[in-house]
Amino acid sequence: MSVTIADIERAQARIAGAVRRTPWVEAAPARAALAGRVALKLECLQVTGSFKPRGAINALRSLDPAAAARGLVTASGGNHGLAVAFAGHGAGLPATIFLPETVPAAKVAALKSWGADVRIEGAVWDDSNRAALAHAQSSGQAYLHPFGDPAVMAGQGTLGLEILEQIPDADTLLVAIGGGGLAAGVATAAKARRPGIRIVGIEPTGAPTLYESHRAGRVVTLDRVTTAAGTLAPKATDPRTFAVIERHVDDFILVDDEQMRTAARWLWQEHNVAAELSGAAAVAALMAGAYKPRADERVVAIVCGVGTDGIG
Repeated sequence: MSVTIADIERAQARIAGAVRRTPWVEAAPARAALAGRVALKLECLQVTGSFKPRGAINALRSLDPAAAARGLVTASGGNHGLAVAFAGHGAGLPATIFLPETVPAAKVAALKSWGADVRIEGAVWDDSNRAALAHAQSSGQAYLHPFGDPAVMAGQGTLGLEILEQIPDADTLLVAIGGGGLAAGVATAAKARRPGIRIVGIEPTGAPTLYESHRAGRVVTLDRVTTAAGTLAPKATDPRTFAVIERHVDDFILVDDEQMRTAARWLWQEHNVAAELSGAAAVAALMAGAYKPRADERVVAIVCGVGTDGIG
């Protein structure tokens, strides 16, 4: 099942009033200037601190009420879990969130503040996901996939619509990739509205999930994940997400953890924005010279998640 611009437009109407229209700023002026004409889309200021509520709320509101009656369950690197807990809280539904051992304590505390039942399971997201699927089977709770669910991808795609409404002269969007739901949704929306726009996915060298899958022409499962950016760290994407990304994402760039830390510090020092490593990935691609825009190119770097792991 694919995702269409019609799905994304319906998602935009469905989640209206439940998420924020986040601001954007010019990257310039800055003491350490970025190359090109760069805009920063501050999705880190979204409710719960990332873009994820767009997808989670759309997925929940797309469910038959009877299917959601027993509550929600998911596996997450942190941000999708927060979004599902937020969505469940707003709908009066319990949420069970499975997390890997690497999730920061601050995100665990935030999840509990939204009333979530938090379960720590496994070293990486893939381990947690197996436990979440088993729990869904035994409990009857509705499972919301963080990046493979078409309704989640459609919800994330509303960010693409919002960017083009705010920055209509955008030539290129730089989008961090973990499982790929954000890139799939944003790329679908942006290409439908502006077929010539360029979409570039940014992944960590320690979890090049889509990069390796694109090279192989099929979904690849990584042998190991070594990045500290836990929200960009599945061993494998979902085949549905991969199909959308293969159709709409133009290129893939890798950045290492230190480059993301440098970018996170730049965002903090230059813009007073606290971005987690994944949130700084798009800016890292520019600062490291991994993506080199033309002088007149209008680039939008999505700052997709809040956090202090890069600036502490």
